[in-house]
Amino acid sequence: MKAKKGFKVTDVCGSHIIIAEGEENIDFSNIISMNDSALLLWNSIQGKDFTVEDLADILTDNYQLDDNTPLPKEQALKDAQEVANQWKEAGIIEE
Repeated sequence: MKAKKGFKVTDVCGSHIIIAEGEENIDFSNIISMNDSALLLWNSIQGKDFTVEDLADILTDNYQLDDNTPLPKEQALKDAQEVANQWKEAGIIEE
């Protein structure tokens, strides 16, 4: 998978929003808001090919359940797949 060109993240009143650049991409019917985890993933995959497993690795490398327990790989894979599905549906990534 790869992020489509022509999209960038902007901060709108404290929310991370993906916006399309260029007249051909203007469509305000589908505004994409990202939480901090999704923003981390989005920023990490820019300009790279990636898999759901790559997204899960980013999550496990950056998040913990508590001070000493990393995010379980199974949960990270589930969350990564959900984000990838949302991005596909929104049309901001391609396979």
